Amino acid sequence: MNGGGSEEAAVAAAPVPLEWKFAQVFGERTAGEEVQEAHEYMENPIIDSISITQWKRHWWGGEGSWAQISLLINEMEVLCQMISFRLVNANLLLFDIISSIEFDRTGDHLATGDRGGRVVLFERTYTRDHDGNRRDLEKMDFPIIRHPEFRYKTEFQSHEPEFDYLKSLEIEEKINKIRWCQSANGALFLLSTNDKTIKFWKVHEKKVKKICDMNVDPAKAAGNGPVVGPSIPTSSKPYTANGGCLDTLGLSNDFSFPPGGVPSLRLPVLTSNEMSLVPRCRRIYAHAHDYHINSISNNSDGETFISADDLRINLWNLEISNQSFNIIDVKPANMEDLTEVITSAEFHPTHCHMLAYSSSRGSIRLVDMRQSALCDSHSKLFEEQEVPGSRSFFTEIIASISDIKFAKDGRYILSRDYMTLKLWDINMDSGPVSTFQVHEYLRPKLCDLYENDSIFDKFECCLSGDGLRVATGSYSNLFRVFGCSSEGSTDATTLEASKNPMRRQVQTPSRPSRSLGTLSRGFRRGADSSGVDTNGNAFDFTSKLLHLAWHPTENSLACAASNSLYMYYA
Repeated sequence: MNGGGSEEAAVAAAPVPLEWKFAQVFGERTAGEEVQEAHEYMENPIIDSISITQWKRHWWGGEGSWAQISLLINEMEVLCQMISFRLVNANLLLFDIISSIEFDRTGDHLATGDRGGRVVLFERTYTRDHDGNRRDLEKMDFPIIRHPEFRYKTEFQSHEPEFDYLKSLEIEEKINKIRWCQSANGALFLLSTNDKTIKFWKVHEKKVKKICDMNVDPAKAAGNGPVVGPSIPTSSKPYTANGGCLDTLGLSNDFSFPPGGVPSLRLPVLTSNEMSLVPRCRRIYAHAHDYHINSISNNSDGETFISADDLRINLWNLEISNQSFNIIDVKPANMEDLTEVITSAEFHPTHCHMLAYSSSRGSIRLVDMRQSALCDSHSKLFEEQEVPGSRSFFTEIIASISDIKFAKDGRYILSRDYMTLKLWDINMDSGPVSTFQVHEYLRPKLCDLYENDSIFDKFECCLSGDGLRVATGSYSNLFRVFGCSSEGSTDATTLEASKNPMRRQVQTPSRPSRSLGTLSRGFRRGADSSGVDTNGNAFDFTSKLLHLAWHPTENSLACAASNSLYMYYA
């Protein structure tokens, strides 16, 4: 999409609707194994008397701006999640809920992060369902390429819970973002981050060494023990005539040489027959963000990356962990003048000097790092003009962009706010080229969604490798796939994260659906949190599909529903 006519024609042409099918699932819950959370108030009278919604109302009624309020809400939500919520069902821990998904550039590997600070890696398998030699398979004319299938590769603990003693703040281990780096020498490299600390991981295969060919009688040997270091202790241990220690060889104390001695001496031999995957943390990038990290993004130069929090964006070198450069700072001298915060940031996929970041006011800024060291002045601003007379109490909240993604060639930017998906052309800053309605049916229910804090949910978005389709998540573990065209797309498919994705088809209603009378302030205390759309389908606002990723070269989607990873192909 860098000015090529073929790419523009591809976007302008309406894509053919796809038929999505279930591929596989990892960690699916069994019947009755649901995540249930109970709000148990602490003995602290402040926490007992003021809920998150009351905090929002208290500060909203003051002179503070929405940006200041959003900072407070983030802190309060994290606080309440960490000290006030407890799982009722022990079958499924809160730590198992997936919080990040990412394909690598080739699509052969997939990484997920969860709230427990773990990173799980999957690799693509090219095995077939049919056995036989190559000639027989060619005669049967089986297709060589089919939908991608993945298998479990390895997992490791990326982050641990920490405590900031200076600020008296507990830092949870939840993985916020994962980004793949360039592979080298058969090893995999990736970045993972929680709220404060970024880590650079290397996952590679290592040979497992074992000792064999001992010159002892197996009946009298205790087993092949480990090899000790070169330093010899001064303790009293049995030694052989040539100075060898029997304990070092793993022999029992009653070992005795055969009559006449040993005809030949065989030293222990190390053999490497098995391979094991070993994760190793190569760098730790810490103490650079005062607020919670919401984004990390690799640069196309393969040497640098950015990390973004609510007010700042820092530029790092992968090889230097103790120094970063602050390239964007939106923090005013007086915090009362704060009007917006940074919500997401992404490097351009091909131009190493360009990046984009979104804000809580619904704008996207394109930055050229060649202009100045401090990139507070943007080169382009993308925002949709507000329709006169349409402003309401919720306008700024639903306009906040939760995620942005560049198309593969960098010509288009996809953004996700609470109500819509928008596709922007970086060469046209007058408005989005396409707008996809995701939650328009929820507009009459914004007051109820505000009461139960669902209006602050942050949904991610993704684009297909060819740029012809976009996808994002919704409630009741549903996600929507749209086709891109300049004349307005009619290709909109709603799928459910289950083994039967086409079970529930939801169309965007042409008339407002009835209000949710069951939603109230008692949501966190066990009130009903489901609604019904115009088609009669029930919606569960506690089951939300926030994270999903599109395979870089094929029509394949991976999405997270609680602790389950579902994969679909078309």
